[in-house]
Amino acid sequence: MKTEKLFKIKVKVNSEFYERAVPARMTLLQFVRDECNLTGTKEGCGIGECGTCTVLLDGKAINACMMFAVEADGHKIETIEGEQRGEKLSDLQQAFVDNGAVQCGFCTPGMIMSARGLLKKKSKPTDKEIIEAISGNLCRCTGYLPIIEAIRAVARK
Repeated sequence: MKTEKLFKIKVKVNSEFYERAVPARMTLLQFVRDECNLTGTKEGCGIGECGTCTVLLDGKAINACMMFAVEADGHKIETIEGEQRGEKLSDLQQAFVDNGAVQCGFCTPGMIMSARGLLKKKSKPTDKEIIEAISGNLCRCTGYLPIIEAIRAVARK
């Protein structure tokens, strides 16, 4: 039986450093969920089409299922768990609740992370920029309008 080669990586996830030996084929999504025990990031399609697994890599929204964990070595990753501060929801999380942008909730972590990536880049985005930022995130429940309104509400503050 052949043993798979492991590669040592060190990443900062939310505000914590993780140093692990991982197989070359482990995705960043698998790393976040299995090695960091951060299960808020979900796997939907596994092929980069749905955006459910969106995290921020150095502030930029990416599909964690499309990146190998070894590629994240030395980078900063933010997940949905990094949004909440203690018992208090982040501004985006609260806006999603307030605007009815959460129904089944499966897409919500990815949507929030895509929105956070946009707001880090541009604090007052236009509706067109909001729509473009979440265009890689699929939602089967809300019809997108409550999601856009939630992001718009945070941008107005």
